Amino acid sequence: MTAASAVSTVLIMVKDKTADADGRSRLYSPFDAAIEAPKAPGGLYLVATPIGNLGDVTLRALELLAGADVIACEDTRVTGKLAQRYGIKTPLTPYHEHNAAEARPKLLARLSQGQAVALVSDAGTPLISDPGYRLVSEAVEAGFAVIPLPGASAVLAALGVASLPTDRFFFEGFLPPKQAGRQKRIAELSLIPATLVLFESGPRLGAALADLAAVLGPRMAAICRELTKLHEEVRRGDLAALAQDYAGDAETRGEIVIVIAPPADDVCSAVELDKLLRRALARVSVKDAVGEVALATGRPRREVYQRALEINKDRRQKGGNNGAA
Repeated sequence: MTAASAVSTVLIMVKDKTADADGRSRLYSPFDAAIEAPKAPGGLYLVATPIGNLGDVTLRALELLAGADVIACEDTRVTGKLAQRYGIKTPLTPYHEHNAAEARPKLLARLSQGQAVALVSDAGTPLISDPGYRLVSEAVEAGFAVIPLPGASAVLAALGVASLPTDRFFFEGFLPPKQAGRQKRIAELSLIPATLVLFESGPRLGAALADLAAVLGPRMAAICRELTKLHEEVRRGDLAALAQDYAGDAETRGEIVIVIAPPADDVCSAVELDKLLRRALARVSVKDAVGEVALATGRPRREVYQRALEINKDRRQKGGNNGAA
């Protein structure tokens, strides 16, 4: 019997008192027995796992994890909790950025023997800001089947609750940890005509929001923390207000996703170009500012360079006048 068919055959008998005052029953049919999964056909399975609440796993994922020959995971302790919760006995083997070079050939060897290898991350969908790209690439190159099992995703969960446009979005992952690199990257992201989705760690959240506010201006944003977990929190506001909150005593523990509204206009106006150049020139040289803004806006480098020289000249003149006064 498969997990999917079990839902229709395994029922929990509940007394009539489960009916609401409106007469509607709220009965549903979860598992109430051990179910033997069929052996999974050979191939590499990319299995999404819960991002916090273990109840968010799919029936298909449980069946595949039980029927696979091995589960390759970032941390066997984390995946072990999921396996224990659902009585899954499939062997676990670590696969993460530190051991990938050594572990990958072993997994490919299993695939060559016709085995079913399930790849999972600690939370969410594999390969999304997690290891696995090279394994998938080499598996495809070798002619092995690669099969997705979709499910939980912190990116999509945060995007859905942020109350920001969802028609187009750009997933960045983590920003650079150091301020100079972070500000440069934010400037490059500034004119992407889409909602931005980023990951950030708690200790760096305040600094990242301060840089986002400084470069992007008063865009609306949402900080989504501990989604699907007991202490789930979504805090919305403009970047400056959020930066102030998280520079104070706002909670920063847990997994964090930042969602930021797109720029007001898809086209970079002359005013917006000047704003970007002034912000960049306050941090870096003319050469670096021109490269940064030209990349971010798509404007011709010559045009950006000419405008940067004019702004720089104006800044020097104002500085000289202030000194004379």
